[in-house]
Amino acid sequence: MRTLAVGLSATSLALAGCSSGDDGGSGDENTIVVSTFPFGVEEFQQAVIDPFTEETGISVEVETGSNADRVSQLQLTNGDPGIDVMLISDYYAAMAQEDELFQQVDAEAVPAMGEIADFAVEDAYAGPAYSYQLNGTMYRTDEVDEGQAASWELWGDPDFSGRLALPDISVTAGQLMVSGVGQAYGDGPYDVDAAFAQLGEWAPGILQFYSSTTEVTNLLTQGEIVAADALSGFATDLVASGEPIAWTPPEDGRYMATNRAMIPEGAPNPDGAEQFVDYLLSAEAQSTSAEIVGDLPVNPEAEVPQEMTDVVGDIAQDPVAAGYETLDPAELVPTRDEWVERFAREVSGA
Repeated sequence: MRTLAVGLSATSLALAGCSSGDDGGSGDENTIVVSTFPFGVEEFQQAVIDPFTEETGISVEVETGSNADRVSQLQLTNGDPGIDVMLISDYYAAMAQEDELFQQVDAEAVPAMGEIADFAVEDAYAGPAYSYQLNGTMYRTDEVDEGQAASWELWGDPDFSGRLALPDISVTAGQLMVSGVGQAYGDGPYDVDAAFAQLGEWAPGILQFYSSTTEVTNLLTQGEIVAADALSGFATDLVASGEPIAWTPPEDGRYMATNRAMIPEGAPNPDGAEQFVDYLLSAEAQSTSAEIVGDLPVNPEAEVPQEMTDVVGDIAQDPVAAGYETLDPAELVPTRDEWVERFAREVSGA
């Protein structure tokens, strides 16, 4: 099982035999083009794409790239994207919707949308969520206990000063953290004035505001830090390997991010795209994706592997019942640039 690496920017990869992009999207009813993240591609091929092709006879060409790069490319296509399905983080999905780059996924044509969790079919998005990430604290069990890790006060504890890490706001965990602090110390998840003021107080004791999974997991395993605010998927491989590391949700201010399955306006094969999204949301695909890729499933009938429950416990069965909420993209998209600039100036000193 891979560790989630949400928020990383990477050079586009390509599967052997896949389209470079210029040749894809021919409109062939037996072929679709899927754009996805530049990590875990082989695992996703095994878990979802190959079984989908076997079941439907529809071939899948894969293109990859960072969220930002793929949205930028979509903006330049003038309604002829050459892509049938884009798998993308929720913030970038919402941003692209502002430019009317995605069409509404038809729930009647995708019956599996009626089987998935309510948070995965929010009206704010034109396409459903197919996986999600939980924000919390990853910590060394030989240095910090669960109660300490669950408290936001950990980040200002002088006993751990200089041995803590927090995410930069530019990565997925960063916005979830800011909203959690806003909820805990202010008037709610969008009270960034309160959040930045509190984070600014904690900043002198923070060793690093990280921007990649590798960066923070190395700091933790090498003992340079004792805890980091992080997505639950970051801990999966470390916990499975027997490292003295665990993950826990915060006592309050629990927020999650989603990955969405979006169909671009002008998709060459919308029927094939809908079939792919329907399969992606099925209990079968959600189970194999959880097992092989490491994606938390949105279909309640999916099987959650032991490696995940070892990290998040029963939360994977119903994150909303466990107190987790998604963020409103209408609050995030218009303010993103301002909040990133303020975070650098008021918190991280970047």
